[in-house]
Amino acid sequence: MSDYGGDDDREDVGADEPMFDQEEDEPIDDFEDEAPVDEDEYGKSRAAEEEENIVISGDPSAAANRQKPAEKAHKDKKIPNEERITTPYMTKYEKARILGTRALQISMNAPVLVDLEGETDPLQIAIKELREKKIPLIVRRYMPDGFYEDWTCEELLQ
Repeated sequence: MSDYGGDDDREDVGADEPMFDQEEDEPIDDFEDEAPVDEDEYGKSRAAEEEENIVISGDPSAAANRQKPAEKAHKDKKIPNEERITTPYMTKYEKARILGTRALQISMNAPVLVDLEGETDPLQIAIKELREKKIPLIVRRYMPDGFYEDWTCEELLQ
């Protein structure tokens, strides 16, 4: 008995049967139906595939509204300050994002824009800056059509 399964006493294996149906002289030609070089196996061009992977400014909603060749440029989608339509009130989500971002900046030694009076917690300092409207951040609100409004923290009421 062999480790490689070479048992000679098995009767189910025919010795006269050929192992392959193909002639030895016949070349193997598996690559007849190759796709063109600029397309992948699914028929998409590489340029179209790369375009699908682009996310504008890291904002998922901006990816859905990304520019097409005939659309306006990114700068042209800004709504002027005189024509803004959203409310001048800061939402609780905007407030949380602003406080968290500013607290992170303060914890990484960004200059503090208010008098500390013994405060050491970055979040408490950020809350104090927001109360005094000293936070130098801008809130960008995207509209469903891809346009956006910019509001400074000084303009927004809490």
